[in-house]
Amino acid sequence: MLVAELAAPRQFQLVEQPIADPSPGEVQVRVDAVGICGSDLHAYSEGAIGDTPCQYPMVLGHEPAGTVVRAGAGVTGWSAGDRAALEPALYCYHCEPCRTGHHNVCENLRFLGNPGYPGFFREFVNLPVSNLLPIPANLSLEHATLVEPLAVALHSMQFAAIRPGESVAVFGAGPIGLLTIVCLKVAGAGRIWAIEPLAHRREMARQMGADAVLDPAQGDAAAQILADTGRRGADCVIDCAAKEHTTNQAIRAARWAGRVVITGIHSDAMVPFEVSPMRRKELAIFNVRRSNHESQAALEMIVTHPEWFAPLVTHRRPLEKIAEAFDIAAHYADGVGKMVVGRG
Repeated sequence: MLVAELAAPRQFQLVEQPIADPSPGEVQVRVDAVGICGSDLHAYSEGAIGDTPCQYPMVLGHEPAGTVVRAGAGVTGWSAGDRAALEPALYCYHCEPCRTGHHNVCENLRFLGNPGYPGFFREFVNLPVSNLLPIPANLSLEHATLVEPLAVALHSMQFAAIRPGESVAVFGAGPIGLLTIVCLKVAGAGRIWAIEPLAHRREMARQMGADAVLDPAQGDAAAQILADTGRRGADCVIDCAAKEHTTNQAIRAARWAGRVVITGIHSDAMVPFEVSPMRRKELAIFNVRRSNHESQAALEMIVTHPEWFAPLVTHRRPLEKIAEAFDIAAHYADGVGKMVVGRG
């Protein structure tokens, strides 16, 4: 099978590798479509994700969808040709976090696409049958790749705890930020601000439900939100950009006794927070670690309301052109929203 390996920062190589038969309880899947995630771009551009360095060569990609090729022994309910969204996380189910329902912070987590665990930028993969979610015929494989990132956005809503009519500011209108806006609308949020430096993403944020969009290059976004709210601030602020300045602007933009949710991944292992306003306001600060069994809910949302997500998937490239796909996504070029890599 063809495999796209990240061989060094910003350098891919295409190699041929064998694919084993699926083991008992596994299904072999042809990987038809994989979305490029922001964490993939961290690995590609920076050689690390936070304090976790890349180990070359490695296979990225964790937003996959594909078609069943064959099933291993003991697998029922799946046949060749069935289509599925694919879950990239493999949990141990025995550690304390797993036993208490916090599978996303499993102590023995194997997350496909992280160092040591090849991801989905390859032609085939063997997965436990529990990691497949069947998708209906009317859902494209490209849009099925949104299940994983939408699950992350849905998980963040547990911490945001939006009450009907509450105001929310979202820093960053990349794919996660845009999906977060959709989730906020479903949760009944009132006014939603999207803060984003790229014009095409600001327009996408409007299309997906933001009431106001702010260009941070045109002024202090936190100051503008405070002005818009009569100095009160937003009930909840969600940082999907995860830059030092966006996290601190989120702290400044939140109301007293408000909530700040950090969904994005900071590039630096150490990031200074403005602790004085955080303390004075007694803000609740939450950190999001991927998702925790929200994939089925994400799939149902996409299937029920495909029109909400149609604007997001804007580009596709075959696996053979993965270098071009990452270059476009990393430079936010050509009006890209979500870039999907898959079969040519």
